[in-house]
Amino acid sequence: MRQQLLRTGANELSYEIRGIVKKAEQLQKIGYDIQWENIGDPIEKDNRMPEWMRNIISELVQDSKTFGYCHSKGVPATREFLAEKTNALGGVQISQDDILFFNGLGDAISKVYQYILPTSRIIGPSPAYSTHSSAEAAHANAHPLTYKLDPQNNWYPDMEDLYLKVKYNPNIVGILIINPDNPTGMVYPQEILKRFVEIAKEFDLFLICDEIYHNVTYNGAIAHQLAEYIEDVPGLALKGISKEFPWPGSRCGWIEYYNRDNDEQFDKLCQTLDNAKMIEVCSTKLPQLAIPKVMSDPRYLPYRKAENEKIGKRSKIIAELLGDLPYIYFNETFGAFYNTIIFKDDVLNQKQSLKIENPQAKGLLDEWLNTEEIKNDKRFVYNLLASKGICVVPISSFCSDLQGFRVTLLEENEDTLRDTFGKIREAIIEYCTSA
Repeated sequence: MRQQLLRTGANELSYEIRGIVKKAEQLQKIGYDIQWENIGDPIEKDNRMPEWMRNIISELVQDSKTFGYCHSKGVPATREFLAEKTNALGGVQISQDDILFFNGLGDAISKVYQYILPTSRIIGPSPAYSTHSSAEAAHANAHPLTYKLDPQNNWYPDMEDLYLKVKYNPNIVGILIINPDNPTGMVYPQEILKRFVEIAKEFDLFLICDEIYHNVTYNGAIAHQLAEYIEDVPGLALKGISKEFPWPGSRCGWIEYYNRDNDEQFDKLCQTLDNAKMIEVCSTKLPQLAIPKVMSDPRYLPYRKAENEKIGKRSKIIAELLGDLPYIYFNETFGAFYNTIIFKDDVLNQKQSLKIENPQAKGLLDEWLNTEEIKNDKRFVYNLLASKGICVVPISSFCSDLQGFRVTLLEENEDTLRDTFGKIREAIIEYCTSA
């Protein structure tokens, strides 16, 4: 081309969660049965939206008005319903005008970072959820800015690391919190959440909290929402229905604006997001119409409680199978449906391997390992895939210097769950003692 097409930040757009699927599909072509532990899609793991919920949606489909446009910010009655739910928390108070719908949180995330000045940075957690870290880095034409989550301290944020990075980098204008966290499955206690607010106040920052999993907690945990603890700090809460209904294909998420009148620049960001959605006309209407009908149904909370209990049970089974291995740092999870397992320092090296019976699979593995500079955790992940047919995601792909992998807690069949994680246990032992 006569001119360069792509900005430098485009190189930061990566999504290994789906990227590894291409390699798994190569194994499928030679007869492998893949156990998918790479992506948080409950539907793919045979979790089904309950019939009563589907009936509500079916009734909406019969109304011809469902198929038209809605208000550019979202269906007014739904936004009013959600504002009332937030206000009932007893913290910051909002109106329906403080809520903006998007076609999924991926859409919301990309829009937020798109309109912030490239020199203004949002610092987020590491390991990072790829959608956030890639979008922030792409907007800034630079590598993501991150603060550390500590696998040796319950995956809690290293608040001293965060404080010093904010203090000595005046380009940082906001802090991203993911609570419950993806990829670690941790739920943060109030004292940590309050510390985020203190840092934001001291340095005049705004907060972003991704709360897509706030109704997916278990084993005694409760996820405190940003509206409860933000006080007078400007902030954005990112929410959606893809994980908790579950309805990932709905592509339905929303942002709630908090304290937008407290800062002129933040208010301009909110207005810009509103304007950007107005140009698109509106977001998908059907799931918006369903939200108040489903969430106000007396069956909803008991349904969510039962689902969370099932996820919590799976979390305990995984802890039973992996928690005692000396080669890894293992933390039980309390929210979302992931667990991140980290190899201890100096456990992994490039000479390690798993036994692979299938010569075609061995050939594919050799090809994968020779086509790029491979980090040691990715070498393990590729070996696990070629040897056991289990597809997980390397943690080095989550904008992290740690070495490990992420799994899901979504397998509905307990026998399959035990078999899968039994094989992962065997693979860790074999791999770590192979060289």
